[in-house]
Amino acid sequence: MGLELYSKVEEYLGLEDEVKELHSYFLSIVFKKQLDDIIDIGCGQGAFMMHLRANEVSAYGIDLSVEQVKICQAHGLRADAIALNEVEDKFSCATAIFDVINYIPKTSLEDFFKDTANILKDNGYFIFDVNSLFGFEEIAQGSLNIKLDDKFIGIDAFFEDNELKTDITYFEKTKNNLYIKEEDSITQYYHESKSLNLMLKNAGFIVEDVTNFNLHTDDEADKLIFICKKS
Repeated sequence: MGLELYSKVEEYLGLEDEVKELHSYFLSIVFKKQLDDIIDIGCGQGAFMMHLRANEVSAYGIDLSVEQVKICQAHGLRADAIALNEVEDKFSCATAIFDVINYIPKTSLEDFFKDTANILKDNGYFIFDVNSLFGFEEIAQGSLNIKLDDKFIGIDAFFEDNELKTDITYFEKTKNNLYIKEEDSITQYYHESKSLNLMLKNAGFIVEDVTNFNLHTDDEADKLIFICKKS
């Protein structure tokens, strides 16, 4: 689904400020609720886990991208490239940050929520964000071209029928001044709040709070942040 190629281009997308802002908000929830022993689902390169570690909060991460997990491990973080249903331990809190939920199709999402509940201790928390419809239609769509000395990255994103398909084209210069080309696509899915609430309830969660979050623009909330407790 393009995860490995995305891991190559992510650092060039200029999202550092947005990532820090979202991480800061999630950290504020962790501190307010005095949470520890956290599993970060879809941990990427481990940026949120490094924030947790800096604040002496125990963290473990999983991601389907082998390359991303290698970066986590290089930073001395506990992380594995495994699926959620392969996790054997129990945690006090689970996080899924920056579009993780939007990568899961609706047909698989309730099972994902149930798998999350299964790895949480009693009264454990599940905190995640999702893109709003405004976020998909007005923020995520579009084209981006990035030209570097030894790389060229082309990204085209189209939102239709509640799905955002992002095509990634990546050129990298070799020592012989030739270019290697890679192409792949990733798909994200828009999930309505009503259906999310129902699936979370069926998975054994109580939704304590849903916050409108303006990450990319002040015009309208482009994200929603859910705080759920295992009932």
